[in-house]
Amino acid sequence: MLDGTASTHLVGLVRDTALAAGVPGELVARIPGTEGPADERVRLPLAGLGRLWSLLAHTLPEGTAGLRVAASAPLGTIPAWDYLLVNGSTLADALVRSTPYHRVVTASEERYEVRDLDGPVEVGYRTSVGDSRACAAVHEYVLAYYLRRAREATREEVVPALVRFSHPAPPDTGPLRRAFGTDRLEFGAGANTIAFGAEDARKPLPGGDPRLAGLLRDHAGMLMENARPLPGWHDLFRSALEAELDLGTPALDAVAARLATSARTLQRRLSEHGTTWRDEVDLARYARARLLLADDLTVDTVASRLGFTDDRALRKAFRRWSGRSPDEERRALARGDRFAARADLGRAAAHA
Repeated sequence: MLDGTASTHLVGLVRDTALAAGVPGELVARIPGTEGPADERVRLPLAGLGRLWSLLAHTLPEGTAGLRVAASAPLGTIPAWDYLLVNGSTLADALVRSTPYHRVVTASEERYEVRDLDGPVEVGYRTSVGDSRACAAVHEYVLAYYLRRAREATREEVVPALVRFSHPAPPDTGPLRRAFGTDRLEFGAGANTIAFGAEDARKPLPGGDPRLAGLLRDHAGMLMENARPLPGWHDLFRSALEAELDLGTPALDAVAARLATSARTLQRRLSEHGTTWRDEVDLARYARARLLLADDLTVDTVASRLGFTDDRALRKAFRRWSGRSPDEERRALARGDRFAARADLGRAAAHA
């Protein structure tokens, strides 16, 4: 359930930072799920988070977007993860023992690693975002975020032993050097890591509570088990189309109204998803026709309910959809021919 998704708190953090940085609200609003409140039980598409990062990274100067997000994330911004990082016997203990629960923040596609070096401890990250500028911003945010949490956990101005980035240095490295408090920054390193020295990593945390950390890990585990993804825009569209199909022949304007958008915008969004209104209606009709045939309705009745001019038009459509007649389809459904059903749906999806 967590693959391909991210925490609503993380999405909200990047969204709010993007809007504050001047990203046009209409561009943000086009990304599914960005308008809703943060909810630990709900997950949003990782692709949408990547689009937010891209908008932000191309709005601000290089080397500043990730820092802006980290600066907007006080302790408690991502509750289920933040408090794990500041509770434990030491910073190293908190980082290492929280590692299995990182997916409470984002998907496994985002590669997170903590290396306990028997003294120093190192946090590494690699994002799946494809846009190179957004990718750099994500890595800069993540390492700045862990430095911030280390300082909050130790209640000291921790200075990292080394910070490495896989991307080239931005034109001005000043903001990054000031944010990390050190000149020990490497660029083009092939990895994105922040290392904390042994003294910082092994010092007892003044407010760390190992028992609370155990409860927080249990909570994070339950969230990971029970998280549910928010439907993407395409899923919402198909639900609206199904609702209109219940009423008869679906109309583009009516489905657009259900989605609070215009017919023109709806067609553009479908194009962005690699499909068209006509193909979506065709696929929805096929799926509904199969259900009606399974209920032993006559071919004439099915044709009428789906808005076909007559049963001959429906028979012709079935040949196009599956290579079978409605009667052959009905017999396959009665036999429970699951393999054939899967093959037919695959052909319909390819047609769409």
